[in-house]
Order: sequence, then structure tokens, then C-alpha cells
Amino acid sequence: QVQLVESGGGLVQPGGSLRLACVASRTIASIVTMGWYRQAPEKQRELVATITGGGSTNYADSVKGRFTISRDNAKNTVYLQMNSLKPDDTAVYYCNAALGSLTIGWGQGTQVIVSS
Repeated sequence: QVQLVESGGGLVQPGGSLRLACVASRTIASIVTMGWYRQAPEKQRELVATITGGGSTNYADSVKGRFTISRDNAKNTVYLQMNSLKPDDTAVYYCNAALGSLTIGWGQGTQVIVSS
């Protein structure tokens, strides 16, 4: 298991940007896939983006071209750069760590509100 702590959420106007960060409690081995998920009110948690230890990325269609996931293994940190934010991006964003299909950690979540 690994503890994950997110930061960087907040209130932003439509069209604005935020960068989320997720710090792991221990060294993230190169085989660990890191991801960001989000859950809007009264909706199920959904995948936003993932990045493998080798740097391969995957994005939900709704965020492609606007969001960028990256990781710094030396700092045990994964980032989510969010640009051109829309009100539909409003949600609690969660960091996730997985070994293959096995989840080994979830963060507590950070709130993102996109509103004018």
C-alpha cells in the first residue's frame, strides 16, 4: 500500500488552468501506474488520465487535448495540468496508484470548481 496526498485544487473561471499534484508516501517503482480520477456530484467516479512507469499515457475523451498527466519518479509525484477548464470539469479529483490491475492506493481527493 502507498499513501497519496493531492493538492492544487480550487476555484477557477471557465477557460482557466490548474495544476494538481499527488505526492506518494514512498518511492514509486517504475512499474507502478499512476492515475487521476474524478467524481462529480451524483455521478460515478471516472477515469481522467493514467501514466505508466514507462511514461505511456491514456486520457478520457472528454479531456484529450486539454489535460496533461506527467510524473517525476525522483520526487514520487504525479501531476495533472488542466487547461481550458469547463464547468463540466467540476469534481473531486483523486489520485490513484496501481500495480497492474491492483489498486494499491487512493488519495483523499482535491476539489476543483470551474465557475464564473
